[in-house]
Parts: sequence; C-alpha cells; structure tokens
Amino acid sequence: MAWRIEITRTATRQITKLDPKAQKSILHFLRERLSPSDNPRQWGRALQGEKRGLWRYRVGDYRLICDIQDEKITILVLELGHRKDVYR
Repeated sequence: MAWRIEITRTATRQITKLDPKAQKSILHFLRERLSPSDNPRQWGRALQGEKRGLWRYRVGDYRLICDIQDEKITILVLELGHRKDVYR
C-alpha cells in the first residue's frame, strides 16, 4: 500500500529555506521510505503533550512533524525544522 504525502504551505516554505542537501534528503525520505511503507509509524515516534496525536520523523538534524491520516491513507507534513527549534 502506498501512502500519499501532502505538504502544507508552511512546511513547503520551511523546506525551501533549507540548503539543497537537506532538501534532497528530506524529499528522498518522504518518497523512498514513508510513501511505499505499509506502516509509516515504524519510522517515527508519537509526540506527547500539546502535540499529542502527531508523529515526528528524524532526517539528520531535521525533524518533520506529521499527521498520519489512516482513513485517507495520507501523511500530512505540517512543519519541519532543525531539531533545536521545531518543538517550540
């Protein structure tokens, strides 16, 4: 089963601000690892606290905050950023 990846405007803007190498690795992760996966939860961790229900994925020093929508078979990338800033 292939998952559809959707990226919000906010996340798109955040991706474009990154260096080309980081952009490439993040997009590669989304296309090659998450999309074809049977269970995208195996690659990430559930968030707690006020972001409960969302999932985070680690790609190098960057973190992707995503909403996994099982009923639509969609992974919605809400935001991403450097690991020191993304959870604030």
